[in-house]
Amino acid sequence: MHGIVLLDKPLGLSSNAALQRVRRRFDRIKAGHAGTLDPLATGMLPIFLGEATKFIQHVIAAHKAYRATIAFGSETATADLEGAVVATAALPLASRADLDTVLAGFLGRIRQTPPAYSAIKRDGVPLYKLARQGQVVEAPSREVVIERIEVLAYSPEALEMEVVCGSGTYIRSLAVDIGRALGSAAHLSALRRLWVSPFEQEPMLELEDLNDCVDPAALLLPIDRAIGQFSALVLDAPALAEIQFGRVVAGRAEADGRYRLYRADGAFTGLGLVADGCLRADRLMATG
Repeated sequence: MHGIVLLDKPLGLSSNAALQRVRRRFDRIKAGHAGTLDPLATGMLPIFLGEATKFIQHVIAAHKAYRATIAFGSETATADLEGAVVATAALPLASRADLDTVLAGFLGRIRQTPPAYSAIKRDGVPLYKLARQGQVVEAPSREVVIERIEVLAYSPEALEMEVVCGSGTYIRSLAVDIGRALGSAAHLSALRRLWVSPFEQEPMLELEDLNDCVDPAALLLPIDRAIGQFSALVLDAPALAEIQFGRVVAGRAEADGRYRLYRADGAFTGLGLVADGCLRADRLMATG
């Protein structure tokens, strides 16, 4: 029951609600997800089960790809279809060349202000809860990275595009900012997450796939599939025992850094850190 589900989150469910449905299929085992999707968004939601939750942090910070549709002419309180209209403007008159110039300004490292209705916390409370209570909420700007924007379709009414970006990027905020840069107003009308690194080539599962499967554990991805960016290191039994007891193994020849650790039989046991020729445990699997 320890592994990863790449859920194709359906429209209308919050990320937590989707996670709880997956948990029920796996006997309510401990679980967590890597990167929140709004209820109006669909697509890849990596859900980590059991011992896999120890390694979520390495995927939360990963790059992600989205297909987004921006509707021009109005901004909403939530920057998507869910909120009330708070501003209107004429539809953009920009040509495709003008659009390309505008979008080029959003590539690379940029400053972005997250929506007031977001999961970012202030004094431990998510901003969306404060906003729903009628409080004036202004999220601090942050630096995000947008690697690629590809235009799929463009008209005065809407823009459909694919975006590859770093962690912490709000596509809703990007939609609003693009609308303003075009001299109009805009909000996000549709969003689908295509992949989360390192799962670019992995297929997604729908909730029905899990419900209809006699043995859902057979659908889980191995935990170490999420941390392939780290080199593998096979340990003999004495070295592994030292690591598991919290001791340091000296005399290692590997370069400094983080490593995936395996037993001689190929079983994944966790992550280790090498520094100055010494290996110590980073995150170990209790089942290892």
